[in-house]
Amino acid sequence: MTEAAPMATLLMQCLREPASLPGLSLKQWDGLLRVARGANLLSRLATRAEEAGVLTAVHAAAQPHLVAALVLNRHQREAIQWEFGHLAEALAPLGVPLVLLKGAAYAAAGREAARGRIFGDVDLLVPRESLNAVEAALRLHGWSNGGTDPYDQRYYREWMHELPPMAHLKRGTLVDVHHNILPLTAKAVPDAGLLVTASQPVAGSPWRVLAPQDMFIHSAVHLFHEGELNNGLRDLYDLQALGEEFTRTDPGYWAAMLARAQVLGMAWPAALALRYLHAVLQMEVPAAVRQQALANAALGGLRLRALDAMYLRAFVPVYPDAPPPGSGVARTAIYLRSHALRMPFGMLAVHLGRKAFLRLFKNSSRQA
Repeated sequence: MTEAAPMATLLMQCLREPASLPGLSLKQWDGLLRVARGANLLSRLATRAEEAGVLTAVHAAAQPHLVAALVLNRHQREAIQWEFGHLAEALAPLGVPLVLLKGAAYAAAGREAARGRIFGDVDLLVPRESLNAVEAALRLHGWSNGGTDPYDQRYYREWMHELPPMAHLKRGTLVDVHHNILPLTAKAVPDAGLLVTASQPVAGSPWRVLAPQDMFIHSAVHLFHEGELNNGLRDLYDLQALGEEFTRTDPGYWAAMLARAQVLGMAWPAALALRYLHAVLQMEVPAAVRQQALANAALGGLRLRALDAMYLRAFVPVYPDAPPPGSGVARTAIYLRSHALRMPFGMLAVHLGRKAFLRLFKNSSRQA
């Protein structure tokens, strides 16, 4: 057995029971810190330690790493609020629905998933007919996507669910403007109008966030359409935090979420989310709910075994010195599967061929 599996197990145990952190040895901390940082979960681990009141009781050599992670997280929370102000100045006058997604939404709405979460940009969902106005307003206020080449511009504008990423010319902050949560070329594309219509306002701001059921579904859709699972375990913890928060206040939440996933045509990502929350994080999801989710998704036994073979390996964080056995094959399979979900075979062959050519001969770093 490699170092990766026990360190991943230790990380999940400590996130579940932060009171156990003071009992770790220096050797355990060495592995734990590296795997937590690689999984983008170090700030969440530090936050759990602080909330449990054990931050000052852990090994002295580990404390600076945890404190630094907390400082970074707090700085990001302050920075995102600052960025919300700039974006509101640019976009609020348009009078169109402005729906925050993912990490930005968790922060704006005060969701438990935001606690200790690191994120790098602001994701925004707007009606497709408002894209030109939103892009023009952002350009007037200093954001630009002018660095992308003509193929990338066409790739995003004709086939994807978002504009090319926009970076602020002075601050370097990134905004991803979406008009859907999946590419238009995907095998199944939800009706984004349903998401916008059901979205809820954030008090005292021009922002909106997805409704509770839609927020969980979108997080699942993002995770199980993603081709590179570097943040896969972090995203699974997002789903856990959302599910625990929403079910705590709404006993009928799981049933409503499953019904909503069917309406949106996203029953299978919801089913996989519940399956791996239970299998990987040992989250208490009622067996009847998981069974109903699988029935709704019509996932056969063979397909489930193939998915398990990929995701149960890919959710183990990549340990710097020793990747988990089979993780490379699993991650490659997930990468190819994600592209197959995004676009038809002919388009996929041309797109991946071009990416391979650029990486080999032009040293392109673009990630689709």
